Amino acid sequence: MNTEQFKEEMKRQAYIVANSEMHQHMHEMAQRARTITVEMSNSYRTPEELRELFSKLTGQKVDDSFGIFPPFNADYGQNIKVGKNVFINSGCCFQDQGGIEIGDNVLIGQQVVVATLNHDLNPQKRANMLPAPVKIGNGVWVGAHATILPGVTIGDGAVIAAGAVVTKDVPANTVVGGVPAKIIKTIRESD
Repeated sequence: MNTEQFKEEMKRQAYIVANSEMHQHMHEMAQRARTITVEMSNSYRTPEELRELFSKLTGQKVDDSFGIFPPFNADYGQNIKVGKNVFINSGCCFQDQGGIEIGDNVLIGQQVVVATLNHDLNPQKRANMLPAPVKIGNGVWVGAHATILPGVTIGDGAVIAAGAVVTKDVPANTVVGGVPAKIIKTIRESD
């Protein structure tokens, strides 16, 4: 299985059976991702070097407006898409096998976790996985230590409060917080 075939399977949200060809591909790609993320994080890198390494990780050139503070971890790397003027702060972990899409003008705080895989609830099938993509809209701010779970879409202009665990879609222009995250307020232009 190659990366394009795997990504097509993830778009279909194909069930991943432990030790299957898809699962083996994930492990191979994890080694590649670890090699690149360690290179990003093991010593000082200029913003240009970090953009180059992140582009290598994702297989797509990022815009010159992209910024990242290491350390950064990705489980797969090749299923992350970022827009323009995106900033990812230090300590973030992206489990991107199921797909992570980040819009323009997005701020992601320190130690944010974005997960795109769930394990099967059946104990006899627990090693099997169910992928679901995460989509983060334009102008979103994700606070430090937030966790975004598989299948969540965050609407444009939303704010995810620090420490929130986002289990459901977030409407545009709202602030959510808590565990599980709930709507705290609607954002108005005058806010």
